[in-house]
Amino acid sequence: MENRQADRCLVVSFGEMLIDFVPTVAGVSLAEAPGFLKAPGGAPANVAVAVTRLGGRSAFVGKLGDDVFGRMLAAILRDNGVVDAGITFDSGARTALAFVTLRKDGEREFMFYRNPSADMLLTESELNLDLIRSAAVFHFGSISLIAEPCRSAHLRAMEVAKEAGALLSYDVNLRLLLWPSPAEAREQIMSIWDQADIIKVSDVELEFLTDEASVEDEVAMKLWQPNLKLLLVTIGKKGCKYYTKDFHGAVESFAVQQVDTTGAGDAFIGSLLRKIVEDKSALQDENKLREILRFANACGAITATKKGAIPSFPNESEVMQLLERV
Repeated sequence: MENRQADRCLVVSFGEMLIDFVPTVAGVSLAEAPGFLKAPGGAPANVAVAVTRLGGRSAFVGKLGDDVFGRMLAAILRDNGVVDAGITFDSGARTALAFVTLRKDGEREFMFYRNPSADMLLTESELNLDLIRSAAVFHFGSISLIAEPCRSAHLRAMEVAKEAGALLSYDVNLRLLLWPSPAEAREQIMSIWDQADIIKVSDVELEFLTDEASVEDEVAMKLWQPNLKLLLVTIGKKGCKYYTKDFHGAVESFAVQQVDTTGAGDAFIGSLLRKIVEDKSALQDENKLREILRFANACGAITATKKGAIPSFPNESEVMQLLERV
């Protein structure tokens, strides 16, 4: 039992991990790209690595293909200090692939290969319930809600984590292309809204869910629900807005030379969770929360200065250097 106390700082991240293929040159469409480089991707897996990069403890729960890419991704998690006891492999389905590019017009273009991919086939019976029960924070997105059997596994994992006393953290991570329709996406994303303790949405996701092109407080508060402890709205290089039962405000980000924003949101939420597990009182203490959000904004900003997600996540000393410079 000597490890029990340490477990109360464990962030367990649930969902998809995949291979991102990114063009070898910047600012082109997928059709124009002369070649592609492979990189580990998948928001929940990114969050798990962001936590360990900052000296925290994390685990990943999800399914990979029993193929070269799946084994490679599992090894990347292990190499980054992420507990792999929640990973299973599917011999009948491939690891998901995504081709992603940032075009000259600034829009990201995606093409996914998952019909079905291994992550979609995780079943309830394959869940490592002991690992999930040991989480201080159980983190997830919405992609794992799209298809069965993964959706049922997701709901069961949430239930088990909640019963064991974990905080539930939800980063919407909208990928409309993967859903049958926008209406279905909205309905399923909102179907678990009232169960989360911490929710993060981007300004784009806020508009999608409220049907209002604004990040004003009254629009954000349409997403408030009574069980929430913290609602976050990220607004890119402008920073983030925060809402709790007792206070709300905004924290500016840091001016950096952006190279690639992939993973910046994952770095933001991962660093926030890394700090919250150490001191949950920050959810009721505005000064503490603002300090954590400043730290999280710095993590996101640093990540955007380099290519790729996992290679770009900062460690504690890199973040402190940025915070001390300003």
